[in-house]
Amino acid sequence: MKARIKWLENVAFVAESESGHAMVMDGAPEGGGRNLGPRPMETLLMGAGGCTAYDVVHILKKSRADVTDCVLEIDAERATEDPKVFTKIHFHFVVTGKALKPAQVERAVHLSAEKYCSASIMLSKSVAITHDFEVREAS
Repeated sequence: MKARIKWLENVAFVAESESGHAMVMDGAPEGGGRNLGPRPMETLLMGAGGCTAYDVVHILKKSRADVTDCVLEIDAERATEDPKVFTKIHFHFVVTGKALKPAQVERAVHLSAEKYCSASIMLSKSVAITHDFEVREAS
């Protein structure tokens, strides 16, 4: 996998992925940015969230669960001193579907956390990561 990061101005960069997608990352105005895009650490957090949410939906669909929506709410804490690494990350899944069994969702979250999500498993080597979920019935 490859990526390319190009400096635009001040503390703004454009990130280009090998698959041909691009996004702008920028800093806050107090750090010299113009708030043109997410911060790099926000991007890292969103990437890990996207990875694990992808897994959970994929696992549920593969097990023929009638999942209609999945929202992942992430709450993270960072160190106050440099390097301001993540110290805690909590993933809260809100999974909606028809007749979903909590055990199915729990299994999907566990498999993602322990076996499939490369991003969160990598981060878990240095960050305390926790998970929980709630199941909602689709209307």
